[in-house]
Amino acid sequence: MSYQKFQATQLFTGTELLGPEKVLITDEKGTIETILDEKEAGENIQQLNGLLSPGFINCHCHLELSHLRGRIPEKTGLVDFVFKIVNERHFPEAEILDAISVAEDEMLTNGIVAVGDICNNTLTVSQKTKQKLAYYNFIELTGWLPSVSQMRFEKSLAVYQSFEEIKNEKLKIKNGLSPHAPYSVSNELWELITPYFAGNTVTIHNQETAFEDTLFTKKEGDFMRMYRMMNMDTDFFSPTGKSSLQSYFPKMASAAKQILVHNTFTSEEDVLFVNRQSSDLSWCICINANQYIEQALPPIDLFRKHQGRLVVGTDSLASNWSLSILDELKTITRHFSHIPLAELLQWSTRNGAQALQMDDRLGSFDQGKQPGVVLLSQIENGKLTASSRIERLL
Repeated sequence: MSYQKFQATQLFTGTELLGPEKVLITDEKGTIETILDEKEAGENIQQLNGLLSPGFINCHCHLELSHLRGRIPEKTGLVDFVFKIVNERHFPEAEILDAISVAEDEMLTNGIVAVGDICNNTLTVSQKTKQKLAYYNFIELTGWLPSVSQMRFEKSLAVYQSFEEIKNEKLKIKNGLSPHAPYSVSNELWELITPYFAGNTVTIHNQETAFEDTLFTKKEGDFMRMYRMMNMDTDFFSPTGKSSLQSYFPKMASAAKQILVHNTFTSEEDVLFVNRQSSDLSWCICINANQYIEQALPPIDLFRKHQGRLVVGTDSLASNWSLSILDELKTITRHFSHIPLAELLQWSTRNGAQALQMDDRLGSFDQGKQPGVVLLSQIENGKLTASSRIERLL
């Protein structure tokens, strides 16, 4: 058996940074053999300038919206953004499929090895059978009106079955049902989908705007304007008097793992609430999308204060300038420069793999895993900079 040997300025294992004396050894297929001291690694070592890391995990993406790159204006606020997505997402199928292919290649180039992908239709199925990336397909359900809950559930279940047909051990595809957001799923629809949570990771867009809590506490705010724009009758809805997160989160209790996405307006009270409710929760940061839509920053230090597990996503090309985890980490570093690089890299590797239930083979340089190998360069004083780059080695 032939081996590949990599030695760089630093080596990140998935949990810790090691110095330049360490050598990463894989077999010809990229399966991790071991990490050795240079003096024990023998000959034919590839010398590299930069930081070696496992491949990145993108825990939140909408690959099917890739054709909307640059078509949705920035800084509209969430309600107007959602309204534009609903009304402008329909394009010729050939154009959509081409954009999906280009976007997946972009993620590959940017060192991403696995994706938690939101799916409202089957347009990404053909691309995913090409086995370029690992996917957890979150079949997304929406339906605010109780009268449409059964119809929406059956439609999403048909999409789910289409993804199940391509699932096998070789492709390493996982599938599950997930609610879109608290403001778009009725109690009746929640009741239909919760039996499908057991054993699965379930994700939801959470508190992306301050108006989400206003809806649940007072039945007021910008979401009420959105319902009027969409000609939706809201007489059936009664406010809970609690934040949106505290109103819906108990419904996700049967899921093996939960990923809450965006969390831009999550309070400390909410963090403490979910910590009491769940032992396997991940907070997904999509900071560039928050900047694109709301010009807001998620309270990252609040999650760190309470030992939250953080993961990173890119959201979609409708709400971001790129599908790059490195670009997300650069923005986080720019606004939260005190966070150590090793911590950011763990969010993007090991934590993400755990959240997507793929840590048996991704996320770290443990023996027997095949996590991909990337090289980060142009790191200055232990920090990412605007000029930092990524190269995919395996």
